[in-house]
Amino acid sequence: EAFIRSILSKPFKVPIPNYKGPLGLRALGIKRAGLRSPLHDPFEEGALVLYEPPLLSAHDQLKIDKDKAPVHVVVDPVLSRVLRPHQREGVKFLWDCVTSRRIPGSHGCIMADEMGLGKTLQCITLMWTLLRQSPDCKPEIEKAMVVSPSSLVRNWYNEVEKWLGGRIQPLAIDGGSKEEIDRKLVGFMNQRGLRVPSPILIISYETFRLHAEALQKGSVGLVICDEGHRLKNSENQTYQALNSLNTPRRVLISGTPIQNDLLEYFSLVHFVNSGILGTAQEFKRHFEIPILKGRDADASEAERHKGEERLKELISIVNRCLIRRTSDILSKYLPVKIEQVVCCRLTPLQAELYKNFLKQAKPVEELKEGKISVSSLSSITSLKKLCNHPALIYDKCVEEEEGFMGALDLFPAGYSTKSVEPQLSGKMLVLDYILAVTKSTSNDKVVLVSNYTQTLDLFEKLCRNRRYLYVRLDGTMSIKKRAKIVERFNSPSSPEFIFMLSSKAGGCGLNLIGANRLVMFDPDWNPANDEQAMARVWRDGQKKTCYIYRLLSTGTIEEKIFQRQTHKKALSSCVVDEEQDVERHFSLGELKELFTLNETTTSDTHDKIKCRRCVNGHQVRPPPEGSDCTSDLSQWHHCADKRGLQDSVLKAAWDAAVTFTFHHHSHEEQRGIP
Repeated sequence: EAFIRSILSKPFKVPIPNYKGPLGLRALGIKRAGLRSPLHDPFEEGALVLYEPPLLSAHDQLKIDKDKAPVHVVVDPVLSRVLRPHQREGVKFLWDCVTSRRIPGSHGCIMADEMGLGKTLQCITLMWTLLRQSPDCKPEIEKAMVVSPSSLVRNWYNEVEKWLGGRIQPLAIDGGSKEEIDRKLVGFMNQRGLRVPSPILIISYETFRLHAEALQKGSVGLVICDEGHRLKNSENQTYQALNSLNTPRRVLISGTPIQNDLLEYFSLVHFVNSGILGTAQEFKRHFEIPILKGRDADASEAERHKGEERLKELISIVNRCLIRRTSDILSKYLPVKIEQVVCCRLTPLQAELYKNFLKQAKPVEELKEGKISVSSLSSITSLKKLCNHPALIYDKCVEEEEGFMGALDLFPAGYSTKSVEPQLSGKMLVLDYILAVTKSTSNDKVVLVSNYTQTLDLFEKLCRNRRYLYVRLDGTMSIKKRAKIVERFNSPSSPEFIFMLSSKAGGCGLNLIGANRLVMFDPDWNPANDEQAMARVWRDGQKKTCYIYRLLSTGTIEEKIFQRQTHKKALSSCVVDEEQDVERHFSLGELKELFTLNETTTSDTHDKIKCRRCVNGHQVRPPPEGSDCTSDLSQWHHCADKRGLQDSVLKAAWDAAVTFTFHHHSHEEQRGIP
């Protein structure tokens, strides 16, 4: 017995021949003594420190409880090494907001950077930091949720994989049966402890709304709402479902926080930090009414002064929880972008149909005090489609709908909608030239964007006719298929020349850097939709000079829509970008001018903006020094006739139907170009 015991009681020996090293300083299961330490070295070169403990005197260090001493919060070097300076600043701002260090008692913020500045990466960095560390030497949160449009669920999943490289396993839900989704969501909500298997849930707004009940049973540490301008209406179900979540920390991502009016802006701020702007009624009375009165072209001096005072007050409150940088920052990292607004003459057929419609439908009589009735809305749609191509209203002419009585006689003999006839539409004619010259003189790819799937159908006919290879993305395409065709189009070896995009279906978040030319075929009432669509090509990864062509039919409703956009963009730049001298171009009463046709102008917009630098449409002096290219059209545009154009592609299209262009060069400040 004694012999056996002596064998079993021999000390542990490392089973490596001739091993002379230490046996380890600590035993398993015993807590290490001494000061708590941060997860990453705060003194390493390039470290991004989000929190620094207060410096203590030697006397205080003796008194402090070592188990409760706060530690540095340092962003994982894997991420901090790839963050650009503006992104490092953004991550620090987000962290300060959600940990209530900027506004005591409030844990939300709006990430309102313009498109292409890396909002997704900044938010992934925030999530990863909160999930791993805090000043208290433990994770700040257990779980995080990302709610996004369905087309971006897969994109978020891929971005998390890309930047965190398998360190975390997100749960992405973009389809499945109701029972299966509920089971996954219940499983996600039931996760507890320091090492949650899937701490990030990525879910679409639609799926979230349908399954909100399962997510409201527990708490989530952080909610991120991508393309958050969807929450502009506090009355809709999605807003209310998200608002009822047990989640104090809320981040709303939106490159375009103001889209139509200030009350929508209030809804977004109220969602992330309830109460800082008062109730909706208080906000309307105190801020919205005075600001809008002051912005109106007919405002008195007193109203303008009061509006500016309230605007300053609003900006000072909101800037504590809103961060916004413009795409000017990208100029350091991206190639040149040349944006051109191209006014295209109507063809004789379009002009006759247009005048005919205005005579018969009499939409002006429907307008009362700037309000638009249902029949006026259908008139707007008819005119917009006519501006695109007469083929889009051909069926209405056949059926002799209101406004199109006898219009069939105006079409050429033997006309058929089966074939596309570019010569019948000014814009289609210019597009035909742009595509032909691009194809024959370069290896550039082109993105075509329209609000109407019927217009995309016309593009398809044109491509088949000219034998251009193309891909098309609209609302009918499944989410999984979208990701595949985008990836294929962006590959330099892919043969597709054209990517057709429905602005309603895929304008947000898509990365189409495989192309460097983009044609916006028709304008949207909401400038945010156009801005989103136009940002698809000029973003991280782009290597070539980008050309954006915004086509407008001269003197028509399209120019009026574009002018209305400048009014909304002026409002946005005023509140969000803090532009001081945004022109008060258009009176709200000018809505009544929608239903007119100006056949004598080369550009109705140029006439309206009271250009201070042109004589007879020719630019005679440069823009004012320091003017911003994002808001005020009269401040940034260059006017050009055919001789003044630098773009050889547009030069070739000029004789077809172009009457006037405004253009802007993104790198003017860097290159010293006036």
